[in-house]
Amino acid sequence: MPEQDHVRVEPAPGPPLLASRLTPAVPPEPVVARPRLLRRLDEGSAGPVTLVAAPAGWGKTTLLASWMRLGGAPPDVEPGTVLPDSGDLSVSPADDPVSAWMSVEAGDDSDRLWAYLAAALRSAIGSSEGGPVPDRPPRPDQLEALAATLAAADRPVLLILDDLHRVADPAALTGLEFLLRHAGRRLRLVIGARAGLHLPLHRLRLAGELTEIGPDELAFTDDEVADLLTAHAAALPATAVHRLRERTGGWPAALRIAALAVRGQADPERWVGQFGGDQPEIAGYLREEVLATLDPAEEDLLRRTAVVDTVCADLAEALTGRADAGQVLADLAGTGGLLHREDTRPPWYRYDSLLADLLRADLARLPTEELRELHVRAADWYAGDGRPADALRHALAAGRWDLAGDLFVAHWPELTRYDRDPVRAPAPTPPPAEVIRADPEVALACAAERAYAGDLPAATGHLRAAAGHAVGLPVPRRDRFLRLVTALELTVARLADDRTEVRAAAARLLRTRPAEATPTRLPTGATGSAPTAGGGGAADDLDLRAFTGTALGLAELADGALPTARFVRARAAAREAGRPRTELVAASRAALLLAVRGELRAAEQAARDALGMPPCRGWSCRLDCGHAYLALAVVALLRDQPEEATANLALALPALDVTGGWAGDPDVDGDLLSAADQPVAAAVAALCRAQLRHDSGDPATGQRLLVRAREALADRPSADELAALLRAAEAELRAARGDLDSARDLLADAADEGAEPVLAVTLAKVQLRAGDAATAERTLPDWQTPDATAWPLPVRLDAGLLDAVLAQRAGDGRRAGRILEQTLDLAGPQGCRRVFTRAEPQVRDLLAAHLDAGTAHFTLVGDLVRGAGQGAVGPAAGARGALDEPLTERELTILRYLQSILSNVEIAGELSLSVNTVKTHVRNIYRKLDATRRREAVRRARELRLI
Repeated sequence: MPEQDHVRVEPAPGPPLLASRLTPAVPPEPVVARPRLLRRLDEGSAGPVTLVAAPAGWGKTTLLASWMRLGGAPPDVEPGTVLPDSGDLSVSPADDPVSAWMSVEAGDDSDRLWAYLAAALRSAIGSSEGGPVPDRPPRPDQLEALAATLAAADRPVLLILDDLHRVADPAALTGLEFLLRHAGRRLRLVIGARAGLHLPLHRLRLAGELTEIGPDELAFTDDEVADLLTAHAAALPATAVHRLRERTGGWPAALRIAALAVRGQADPERWVGQFGGDQPEIAGYLREEVLATLDPAEEDLLRRTAVVDTVCADLAEALTGRADAGQVLADLAGTGGLLHREDTRPPWYRYDSLLADLLRADLARLPTEELRELHVRAADWYAGDGRPADALRHALAAGRWDLAGDLFVAHWPELTRYDRDPVRAPAPTPPPAEVIRADPEVALACAAERAYAGDLPAATGHLRAAAGHAVGLPVPRRDRFLRLVTALELTVARLADDRTEVRAAAARLLRTRPAEATPTRLPTGATGSAPTAGGGGAADDLDLRAFTGTALGLAELADGALPTARFVRARAAAREAGRPRTELVAASRAALLLAVRGELRAAEQAARDALGMPPCRGWSCRLDCGHAYLALAVVALLRDQPEEATANLALALPALDVTGGWAGDPDVDGDLLSAADQPVAAAVAALCRAQLRHDSGDPATGQRLLVRAREALADRPSADELAALLRAAEAELRAARGDLDSARDLLADAADEGAEPVLAVTLAKVQLRAGDAATAERTLPDWQTPDATAWPLPVRLDAGLLDAVLAQRAGDGRRAGRILEQTLDLAGPQGCRRVFTRAEPQVRDLLAAHLDAGTAHFTLVGDLVRGAGQGAVGPAAGARGALDEPLTERELTILRYLQSILSNVEIAGELSLSVNTVKTHVRNIYRKLDATRRREAVRRARELRLI
């Protein structure tokens, strides 16, 4: 971005103009450089219009003024640099735009607006270039002359218009729009505004002529917050910096207020922990700069809807009684930045946390009955919309004890939290003692609400209070009551990560099942189970099985185990019971574990089902989606679809908090594995990433990923199977790098009794790579025994393929073909291709020979022959050759059939062609491949990698 030329502005007739409105504003000191935004302005200003749009306090003027004073984003400005307060500007090179600044004020009508526009343009292009610049709303001929002057100017004109939203008259900007369209791209606008601009932004956006910088980009990052605090001599530890950034949403005005205030605090970290929008400094700014722009009805709607965390049109109508509430919400989200629209259908809106603090502080000052009525309306709406957790919270806040007790009894399996982020809501007023005596389930409802909010001590207290009232209950109700107490004890233990107590509570809960209850059967194809049989028992038994199965499965995952069947059963029970939240958790975890087992069809279906469930019930589904996307990544990897695997990993990793060292960056030192919370997901992500790294020619980085993942599982008591998968993958990568000795050392205990089969199979592969076929054959475990059906499919396929290769090397081609056909029988239904396409070079020859011998998987083997060896390590089987005259698509198709035992007549029947046409194509194939017989043509085509 160029600096401003010192061009003398000739005064225009009429009222005097303020020079301060034609020079960049002087921002409050200190100003911290933000190179990423300066570069963004540099890039945007090369086009017609750049719009910096955000609500008050987002640093629009500060950014634009800093950019103009610096003359763009110079390479020597680093993050955290405190910008000088000097306004000295140098003249730009001749090929750079010349810039001008104008600050817009309220009341700038056409006359006043154009007077300042004329002065700004005159300062840029001068009054001598092509005629005078009109200083009042110009006539059409004057506009055309000015447009022509701009179009003929030696240098583009960059006009920065700050606070352009203050122009309320659309006609006032007509001349500016005309100039923009007819100045031959010599006029470039950089606009700072809040909202409601009367410019054709949609047309510019569709034409690709608009660069937009909004609140998401203007928000401070953690590093920028730290820089700002340091510049104000108010440095804080990284955890406090992150907390401050989260509380403010990166809002620059709030951060500056906090930076000024924190210096005088005796305990700055504690002060940051209590920082909120109800503090006087923040509250005053919000009232004066944000709420003051609204009419009273809009402000009242915001205040009343702030009783909930997020709001949609129907809920807003229920809370306010306004039929137009949805339109008001959409307008406020689209123009004022007061609400953020979430990507859901129908749209839901949420407030910035500081604004929510202020509005809820105002709510607390409402008359008690009015506030209670708002909570009652919210509770009724949530209950009718199938959101029991939200309904329970508001029922308790409203003192609707009857509704709270009924909600808990009817929906207890869905009133538990499965994500790691609690819903931090203030504790409602506890019910009176007489209410608990009459209806002790209300105390359980209070315990469930506090557990959901992450307040486990309070939840435990409510549980103890409730337990004392069980004795006086009649037997049927007492049995149900004690079951619900145990379910809550299980919930509290799981949220406290007390896995021992989780198992104990689950055992107590399962002992309450009816004696005649029928176990849930696994669906067909899941973990090799029997066909589906309907789950028996009443609805409460289905709830119990879904709830305990999910809780136990999560505890086992936290220990590093792979409880596939448990999650599959829990999902089936949850679906039958109509518990979508529990089903989502179980389905997403089942999808990942099924994928690891190689049951790709079932895994893909479970993942798609999980991702297809509507995330509109107030749940935090981030972790669930992360598991589902990771499952799809594993499926794609095993099907040898690296691009799809990479895309799904990119969606999974942020949701699982597995970040850094990705997106092509070979340095993984910054990786953060979420092993503490999700050890299995973190390890599976490492497996995927390591293999993709290997495929891209970087096995060393993949090896480091696997080492770190294994280290993270070291203290997990049930992680043997998962650790073995990681160790086997690491050994393969070591061998791929030619380090066969360390690969064998890593697998030294593979032959021990009780060792995981994957270790022995991998050791046999390493031994064969080292040229010791005899030892490899002795090491390879029997993959066809009944016990081997429990192995993960990729391990069985590796074993079968290695067995076939060893048979071929021993000269037993018939046995090799028979074993290969059995391996294909296993791989085909799941679409598992990687074991073939990324195998050793000799596998391609084995597959090609199998085509000649005949197979029930002709199409699959043909595809595998073309793809096999692409990821093999070692000497390539030969470079793809080139023909003097390439084969046509039809000839390539017929060439693939020549690999089979089909006659020309049969090939003609398969392709619906005449026999003479097929014969003609075959002759052309022979001629182009310089062959005289079918077998010779096929051999030559394989050498050239045509098939």
